[in-house]
Amino acid sequence: PAMGGWSRSAWILPLFLAGLVQPGRSEEREKVDCYHSVKDTIYNYGALTLDGDEYIPFEKYKGKTVLFVNCGGVPGVLLTHPWLCLHAELNALQDELRNQGLVVLGFPSNQFGKQEPGQNSEILPALKYVRPGGGFVPNFQLFQKGDVNGAKEQKVFTFLKNACPPVAEEFGNPNKLFWEPLRNHDIKWNFEKFLVSPEGVPIMRWYHRTNISVVKNDILSYMRRRLEQ
Repeated sequence: PAMGGWSRSAWILPLFLAGLVQPGRSEEREKVDCYHSVKDTIYNYGALTLDGDEYIPFEKYKGKTVLFVNCGGVPGVLLTHPWLCLHAELNALQDELRNQGLVVLGFPSNQFGKQEPGQNSEILPALKYVRPGGGFVPNFQLFQKGDVNGAKEQKVFTFLKNACPPVAEEFGNPNKLFWEPLRNHDIKWNFEKFLVSPEGVPIMRWYHRTNISVVKNDILSYMRRRLEQ
């Protein structure tokens, strides 16, 4: 009986967790390629740094491969949903690919489950002491908190979203989505990612749950293809 009880528990828990974190994938894609017809570039946009001290025009990143990420905190669920707290993984990605010319840019938003409720001045301390904690300091540029969807979305995200197909057709629980109107190309949750070429043109877009190792391999494959051209 003890063995049987252990076996049953061993099966039920993973299945339960899988049900929590892996809804039907039929309408979701890990990655999409952006449209080839895009005329604009990120160099016509910019943003204020997290501390508000500096406006950075994105033309500063000409010649770099840039990864745009909408960030959010996830209080209280880090242990059961580790894929939701990706700041540390973004740090590792920036470290590993910096010499290949990758620049990671983070944009905090409170539009998904109200998971980034703090002021701009509270975001770095929260990362350092709470999530991921342990003295964590991001090694990538963070910008001021703002909207990435809806009537007041940052213009660079209007551009990025319209330059790529959506990675998911379905919206989640509307009670956890804090913007309107809802549009098909909208970002569906924290940590969607957009890759932009050294010429400033969007290239790829990843679903928020896509494993960071997949993102890294896709970026490296893209960089290799460029070298072979």
